Amino acid sequence: MIELSFQQNLVQAIFLRRVNRFILECELSSGEIVDVHLADPGRLKEILLPQVEIWLEKAKNPNRKTKWTAVMCRVPEGEGYVSLNTLYPNQLVLKAFQMNALSEFDHWVYERAEFKVGSSRFDFLLQEKKGTRKMLVEVKSVTLVDNDVALFPDAVTARGARHVSELRHLQKENAFETSVLFIVQRNDAKKILPASHIDPQFSKAMMEAAREGVSFHGRSCEVTPNGITLGESIPVYPSTH
Repeated sequence: MIELSFQQNLVQAIFLRRVNRFILECELSSGEIVDVHLADPGRLKEILLPQVEIWLEKAKNPNRKTKWTAVMCRVPEGEGYVSLNTLYPNQLVLKAFQMNALSEFDHWVYERAEFKVGSSRFDFLLQEKKGTRKMLVEVKSVTLVDNDVALFPDAVTARGARHVSELRHLQKENAFETSVLFIVQRNDAKKILPASHIDPQFSKAMMEAAREGVSFHGRSCEVTPNGITLGESIPVYPSTH
């Protein structure tokens, strides 16, 4: 089981409003209103609804401007929780690669993280177990789910579209095997689709990449106030048509 334990007991609060991309305003049980750092720059409009329950951790650095960090919140109008930290997926995948725990990559072994190709940096580099091929893996954090369908992205991501297009070119040139691994930071998704209504350019890049042989994989997560655990494999459909 691949899991990350939260480093301290989380404090439950109520989400009030989003001040800007990285700052939330929340109310503690004492009634105190606090500014909270958010490590997810996505829109999160369907998740961060006023009065939703949210869990915070105290900042370790006493000199930090925001004394709290958002960790997770309750799924609005549903059961379970959704993680609010985009760093967790890469940390989970790193642990999984190091333990050879992802069946989707059975024929590959972990070589290194943050591998640079040209002017771009990709999340992971793998080595073929019985061969000389290398694989680039890009990890994408997913939080938006609608009627059991996980959708990516939840905001326009020119960087994400560029990365997927670069993987397509590298695959076409036979320079690397390439893959995108979507990590859904909640447990209520049964499949993953591109959010073409939010970012048609990313959706187009994903569809074109799949045609050239870029592989797409997905995993769900179990999120609790104690930590986040990498869950089951779920299918990815690169085209919405």
